[in-house]
Amino acid sequence: MPGPTESPQLFADLQRQMANVVRMGTIADVDHSATPPLVRVQLTEKGSTDWRPYVELRAGKTGTWNPPTVGECVLFLSPNGLTEGGYALPGLPTENHPAPSSDPNKTVTKYPDGAVVEYDHVAHKLKVTLPAAGTADIEVPDAITVKCKTADVTAANSAKVHSQEITLDAPKTIATGELVVRGLLTFLGGMAGSGTGPGGKTAEIDGDMSLVNGHSLTTDGGDIVAGDISLQHHRTKGIVRGGDISDGPVQ
Repeated sequence: MPGPTESPQLFADLQRQMANVVRMGTIADVDHSATPPLVRVQLTEKGSTDWRPYVELRAGKTGTWNPPTVGECVLFLSPNGLTEGGYALPGLPTENHPAPSSDPNKTVTKYPDGAVVEYDHVAHKLKVTLPAAGTADIEVPDAITVKCKTADVTAANSAKVHSQEITLDAPKTIATGELVVRGLLTFLGGMAGSGTGPGGKTAEIDGDMSLVNGHSLTTDGGDIVAGDISLQHHRTKGIVRGGDISDGPVQ
């Protein structure tokens, strides 16, 4: 049993240990490269703890990485009353670091660069907002399937799709601007055209055109012109009645 002179000191030590069981502080420093990662917590104006672990969301077969940041408010838990055995529990909103939303229907994550990921479980709406120059990469080794009623994709500068084969499975596909095909163009269900293109012409072919398998070229009241020679209105020269063959068309 402690003597009478030892009791006040023992009582003071017990009070100090009990006060240290749960304390509030702020992150003073973070060592991201340590295993496990460690933090120092500012508990008073004059001092902070030594390097101690902090609580992550998951740290088993499923792991998360979202370390606390300097200035973040935490609970510092010391089960034995000694800060040397304590650990930090982050995630306390403060006036300097408020919660990113006050909407009870949303789950929101805000990042230091201003990026925000939020889901509204009442409106059933997922929204991801990235800051200027932000990028997003999705890597799927096998397959990805997207199903929706409507889709609207806007690429301000350009858009590319790389694949061995691309199928556009739609009753109608509309291209509102110029369409350039660098390879062979093959159509199986016929082709129709109208309107005017460059130079006021309906269509231009800069190259040879072949009709195969006995197919013919027909027009619906229009003319076919090769150079200055009209198929409907050309005239020949060197006509001699009888069995002679005329000269070529008049140039």
